[in-house]
Amino acid sequence: MSQPADAAHAVSEQSPRVGFVSLGCPKATVDSERILTQLRAEGYGISPSYDGAHLVVVNTCGFIDAAVDESLAAIGEALDQHGKVIVTGCLGARAELIQETHPRVLAVTGPHAYDEVMDAVHLHLPRPEPHPAAPFTSLLPETGIKLTPAHYAYVKISEGCNHRCSFCIIPSMRGDLVSRPVGQVLAEAARLVDGGVRELLIISQDTSAYGLDLKYRTDFWQGRPLRTDIESLARGLGELPAWVRLHYVYPYPHVDRLVPLMADGLILPYLDMPLQHASPAVLKAMRRPAAAEKVLERLADWRRICPELVMRSTFIVGFPGETEADFEALLAFLEAARLDRVGCFAYSPVTGAAANALPDPVPEPVKQERLARFMAAQAEISRAKLAARVGQRMTVLVDEVLEDQVIARSYADAPEIDGSVIIDGAWELMPGDFIEVDITASLEHDLIGEPVCD
Repeated sequence: MSQPADAAHAVSEQSPRVGFVSLGCPKATVDSERILTQLRAEGYGISPSYDGAHLVVVNTCGFIDAAVDESLAAIGEALDQHGKVIVTGCLGARAELIQETHPRVLAVTGPHAYDEVMDAVHLHLPRPEPHPAAPFTSLLPETGIKLTPAHYAYVKISEGCNHRCSFCIIPSMRGDLVSRPVGQVLAEAARLVDGGVRELLIISQDTSAYGLDLKYRTDFWQGRPLRTDIESLARGLGELPAWVRLHYVYPYPHVDRLVPLMADGLILPYLDMPLQHASPAVLKAMRRPAAAEKVLERLADWRRICPELVMRSTFIVGFPGETEADFEALLAFLEAARLDRVGCFAYSPVTGAAANALPDPVPEPVKQERLARFMAAQAEISRAKLAARVGQRMTVLVDEVLEDQVIARSYADAPEIDGSVIIDGAWELMPGDFIEVDITASLEHDLIGEPVCD
């Protein structure tokens, strides 16, 4: 069961307590943090166990069928262990499925439905009355309740997506693109940094499209007019004393304007760009933009402008209609692109996705065989990329300090999905410290480093 990192801020033993289960992607994590912050602001306690809770909220995922199964299982466990359960999140968009499977749930709301979740909590667990001398807001840290470690945080800049990729049902769950005003995002980021956050992870469903729905209208931050677009946002974030890392950046033309900001050190030279495939036929079936040869040309330009650039991407193999020639084209792209970090998934049908109606499904054994070949090819590239780091001096951010080892990350590594820089020995460091290390060795996914001692 999830609990806030700042659990030391306690409410009275008599306060109503809510248990919280948070599933899914970082965007769902931000939703959970916002709900938990509101609960604490209203005086509710947060219980780390079913036994100590008066009510349980389950924030679900529904992106793929495996996530649906996990969410339904989590709801079932909460009902069995506790009995009073409110469900929210992406799977909440399919309320009928939840209620058919678990008719005992008290309420179901969709994703980012914060007010509806709080209304359901109020109905089934009335809020406590604040004491005039000790308002509940005094229980909250300036950053709000965070589920991440104190030194990094996810900042969600928009909801929803305007794309209609044939394998994806996110728009049906989270709706079309809705961007937050740039001043609001920068104010949140500044509060987080003031509260001790050292790395800002910028997330949305489509980060490159930020501001499109607002027609890039002007907003204000610290009295300055700013255009609501990803370049202006990146420039503003770059003024803060923290690492800024961009996730889910689609290869729109204006992404070219972000790379000089990376070369100038305003934001990390790291792009998380989900490309999904390289075969034109498969991309067309996926309803995805971008031709592989244009991506390669742009990647070469980006690396010329910013040689330190690290590229992460995700791909799908075994999509309906994918031929051996299509897959070979993907492998050829992989070899040419030399991406630093790559994730890959064998295609699986998602209930409600348009791709379910496509002809020529790929047999499951073929999917798994292609997945293995893909990952083997990328493993060689990743090993070579990491080996080239040996001998370099890098700034790293400390994530965890153990008795005889320190786990850190360089600019090339996002938390939870990429590798680490491992520092052997006992060192007087704290999570959130920046230190310089010399890279002495490389492993399959990680680097070994030694602190630079002046």
